[in-house]
Amino acid sequence: MTVETSPLPKKKRPFFLRRGPMENIATALIALGFLMLFQPFALVLYTWSLVTLLAGTLMFIVVSKFPE
Repeated sequence: MTVETSPLPKKKRPFFLRRGPMENIATALIALGFLMLFQPFALVLYTWSLVTLLAGTLMFIVVSKFPE
């Protein structure tokens, strides 16, 4: 008599702990900060562009350390 055991199903991590989607969000933040920096229309966007760029860069550095 043989007992078959199935491997345990992988538990999915919450969205904010997955590497792939969070890297995409960080990249989008960096791109948004870049666009905000080089647009000539709104001073408010220009003012917050560096903060947005830095937040996206910091987020990318942290998220890139997450496991696959």
